[in-house]
Amino acid sequence: MTDAERSEKRESHSFQAEVKQVLDIVIHSLYTNREIFVRELISNAADALEKIRYEKLLNPDAADPDLPLEIRIDVDAKAKTISIADSGIGMTEEELIRNLGTIAHSGTRDFLQRHADATAKDAQLIGQFGVGFYSSFMAAKNVRVYTRSYKPDAEGWLWESDGMGEYVISPAENLKRGTKIVLELREEAEEFASVPAIERIVKQYSNFVPFPIVLDGKTVNTIQAIWTRNKNEVKDEEYAEFFKFVANDHDEPLYRFHFSADVPLQIHSLLFVPKSNFESFGFGRLDPGVNLYCRKVLIQQHSEAILPEWLRFVKGVVDSEDLPLNISRETLQDNALVRKLRKVIATRFLKFLAEEASSNPENYQTFWKTFGVFLKEGAARDYEYREELNPLLRFESSKEAPGRLISLADYAARMKAGQNNIYYVNGPSRDAIQNSPYMEAFRQRDLEALYVFDPIDDFVLNAIHEFDGKKIIPADQADLDLPDAPPKPEEEQKDELTRDEVDSLTGWFKIVLGDRVDSVRESKRLVDSPAIVVNVDAGMTSGMQRIMQSVNKDFAAIGRKNLEINSHHPIMVQLAKRREKGDDEFLKLAAEQIFDNALTAAGLLTDPRPMVNRTYQILEKALRGDE
Repeated sequence: MTDAERSEKRESHSFQAEVKQVLDIVIHSLYTNREIFVRELISNAADALEKIRYEKLLNPDAADPDLPLEIRIDVDAKAKTISIADSGIGMTEEELIRNLGTIAHSGTRDFLQRHADATAKDAQLIGQFGVGFYSSFMAAKNVRVYTRSYKPDAEGWLWESDGMGEYVISPAENLKRGTKIVLELREEAEEFASVPAIERIVKQYSNFVPFPIVLDGKTVNTIQAIWTRNKNEVKDEEYAEFFKFVANDHDEPLYRFHFSADVPLQIHSLLFVPKSNFESFGFGRLDPGVNLYCRKVLIQQHSEAILPEWLRFVKGVVDSEDLPLNISRETLQDNALVRKLRKVIATRFLKFLAEEASSNPENYQTFWKTFGVFLKEGAARDYEYREELNPLLRFESSKEAPGRLISLADYAARMKAGQNNIYYVNGPSRDAIQNSPYMEAFRQRDLEALYVFDPIDDFVLNAIHEFDGKKIIPADQADLDLPDAPPKPEEEQKDELTRDEVDSLTGWFKIVLGDRVDSVRESKRLVDSPAIVVNVDAGMTSGMQRIMQSVNKDFAAIGRKNLEINSHHPIMVQLAKRREKGDDEFLKLAAEQIFDNALTAAGLLTDPRPMVNRTYQILEKALRGDE
């Protein structure tokens, strides 16, 4: 065709007025991130390749078999241009006008409607809304589209526009089947005229497009979307390589969970648990670790919608064709459907953890020691998943060796006859708990108690409240419901105070301590210690108060407390006798010291200075031999 003939066939077309407005919205408002245009153009190219692949299945002679199915990207830093080419189905002049001259007209949607049979449903087509192409004008001041249809005797065509209201279509010679889009970049978008910049965008958004993406002569999408394959077909090495890519980790994962479902939603997911918890290293709060894909194209990186926040340590991908995407394919629309998707994935992942805990307890204990804090966060805050989370919790126990962990189900299964509750003791360490006065009642009755060391554990167990119909009770709670203790030997009963002496002594303690305690009572739980403080408010344990004190150094209130005294302890017996002889000043010092000692044992003494000064006064009197 001569230049004159080409000029005669060159036709200008105008966008309709309302289409101009939509185009302006697409360019300036629809997309939040300018680099998205690369993802959209690659997605269109992948759709064109998928369409020709499908057409060749129906008719092997329908297209040139020698053209490889691939996407080629070339960057010219000097000319400030980018070209994205595919060897796909191409377009006729009529299709150019229909697909690129009409905003929100989706050629992919048309293709699926024309081929509404079962085979076409298997075509992995990405486009939905027909606006992705126009995102190119966010970065380009001029866009040229060279295309030639796969159809026999098809001509080549050039579509060109600056996005300002008109586009021009003219014949183009020497084109092979497919489409090439050339973008002349705006001055403010010249950063994209760089091979490293385009490679980063491709790997972030389009790394799993099912066709080779060749950039500057090199294929950049080398890792497969293995989450779409049958897990029996994926090798361990492939899983390990994929984890290192998606988690940016150099180690192998602790767990992997490959899960697919067709109902109630179509889901392909591949989730990993790494070996390290970087929050524990002081690197700050983790971002969500799961990336959201639709038909292998990234929709949201570090998606907050797919898993509950307390599963943020999980790495991997979730891909669903049923995602309710908005028109820009950057955000989700249908909250009910998204909640259903999250519920399915989270519940199934927690079920996987339960299966692992049962089949390989040793490995699960390793997991728990690293990531248990996240599951505790979920159990404390997220009622929706508490039923699935409670069996996954692990604790040390008075009946197990140090470091060995048990579940609430383990504890409940070996409760003694007559025991109605699950008991736990909070403390800074195992030794501190074992030597605390709160354990005396459990040793005396040979009852098991859970040991919890993390301050959050009190909030977790208080939130759970019960397990398998058994209430979960802190050992520092007043009116602790314990089975009867075994009877004391006769020689121990000789030194006990009478009922009147006990009533007199507890009344005197209350007068001395005043508002610092709610009441003073005789203890039914102490064996070796003279006194103990217990919490009147069931919802405020000593562990919770320690957290509040650590957060607010001025937090003086320690909640409502009772003081329980051991009526057969020598100190209490001597106190009762000394009260008969007077010396109230020294005895008051002793009573206050006993109370502060009990607060210290509970970890609740915020200011030790008065206790230290009082100790010196008591020592001074003792050294002088005062009665």
